[in-house]
Amino acid sequence: MEKVIKVEWTDTAKVALKSIFKFHAINSEQSAENIVNDIIDTADSIVFAHQYQLDDVNPNYRRMIARQYKILYKEDQNIVLIMNVVSSKDDPKKIQKL
Repeated sequence: MEKVIKVEWTDTAKVALKSIFKFHAINSEQSAENIVNDIIDTADSIVFAHQYQLDDVNPNYRRMIARQYKILYKEDQNIVLIMNVVSSKDDPKKIQKL
């Protein structure tokens, strides 16, 4: 198992984080900040690419869970690419199409 050199966020994943922040900021900006920070911290905690299991809905990606969000990623030459962040409450058909 090779160690991950770097974690990179795709534009799609960055947009998802901004949307998550905006959604939660309606009630509390501090809460929104905490949720987004938890998602980022979870993604940054990865040590090796196969550390987490394949996603059961979209097996093209592996998944990490932070709060009620799935962080979907794939590995490319010791770089973990965060592809998207989706609510685990979303319709599985929507996640499947990612």
